[in-house]
Amino acid sequence: MANTATDHASKTTSFKEVCGNILGRIWAFWGLISFAGTFFIIFIPSMISYLIPGPKGQDYFIAVSRIWMWTWIRMIGCPVKITGLENFKKGHTYVVVYNHNALLDVPLSAPFIPGGNKTIAKASFAKVPIFGYFYKRGSVLVERDDARSRVKSFEEMRKVLRSGIHMCIYPEGTRNRTAEPMKQFFDGAFKLAIDTKKEVIPCLIIGTKKAMPVHKPFYLVPTRLQMHYLPAVSSEGSKAPALKDKIFNIMKEHYVANGGK
Repeated sequence: MANTATDHASKTTSFKEVCGNILGRIWAFWGLISFAGTFFIIFIPSMISYLIPGPKGQDYFIAVSRIWMWTWIRMIGCPVKITGLENFKKGHTYVVVYNHNALLDVPLSAPFIPGGNKTIAKASFAKVPIFGYFYKRGSVLVERDDARSRVKSFEEMRKVLRSGIHMCIYPEGTRNRTAEPMKQFFDGAFKLAIDTKKEVIPCLIIGTKKAMPVHKPFYLVPTRLQMHYLPAVSSEGSKAPALKDKIFNIMKEHYVANGGK
């Protein structure tokens, strides 16, 4: 009898998992279709930003992106609650660093920062027809395997910060596929902050790991998301490894304390 009950429970669990996977892929298809459809609506308005010089053009671009993302994340059942925007002081420019669990992190990060900003991003996506024009407007492009490209992108990020535009970076480098709350950070974001004498604002994105699990391809489920912008951390007098470890520990502690796993 015990074996029969166990087998029944196992079959029930398997059936639920199969149904969940099917529904998750159907919802991912809706996410893709709605993303593309809303993108084509905002594409022309966003391209107007190319006609506006300097930081004001980037401010405009981010404002359009914010409207797009507020709309799209509600369409896919993933509303986001944002806290800590008061940590951005008017007239200050920051290096903003995020944890990275899912592709969903990418469209979330830049639009909800007050003011203009750019994100360090893979150059390959800029080759996508039509979308590439939008992608390049919001990014500093880098070929990760090309040393000259990495040097060039670092100088470009310095220029972005000097122009009064925030710089967004994922210091884990790629999505976290480990069992740990976060992967160890690379030094780049912290070298940039020290080199440009900018403060670092850590941001924790919570919920995207559940909404779009990294080990489940083409899968999405409605999930309430959170973005927590933490107080700025000074880079003054720091060395990159020490600053990196300090911010890693701040982010990991906050992430775990607020439901991240």
